[in-house]
Amino acid sequence: MQPRVLFSLVFMLMLVLMTGSSDAGRTKKEKGKKSNSACKEWEWGACEPASGDCGTGLREGTCKESDDTKTVKCKVPCNWKKQFGSDCKYKFGNWGECDTETGLKTRNGTLKKALFNAECEQSVKVTKSCDKSKSKSKGKKGRKGM
Repeated sequence: MQPRVLFSLVFMLMLVLMTGSSDAGRTKKEKGKKSNSACKEWEWGACEPASGDCGTGLREGTCKESDDTKTVKCKVPCNWKKQFGSDCKYKFGNWGECDTETGLKTRNGTLKKALFNAECEQSVKVTKSCDKSKSKSKGKKGRKGM
């Protein structure tokens, strides 16, 4: 009778441990998505950086079906094009030839992905100066004293 009681205790202990660690199998992203809301469709605002105009911040969402609100962590890349918004991702072609009248060169981009249901333009045009940016001189490596 002793082995039967021991087996029962071990079985109960394993059962308690398995139910207690139910989110142990979840991925990192799933752990942050605990929600009591049964909302199916969220409307998300822009990512607001905590300081400055890039870096980590927060994005607020509201449920379209109820008054529920949710705040999630987000990140605004520091190399983003402000005129397009950080939630609109574009695929850009090569830079065109320099326009000698304006001193600018252009390239076009087509929408690749709109994050968080962002309203994005299907195609955009970017310009930049034709001047070649001079990199800092690193000094010549060579033989000294010749």
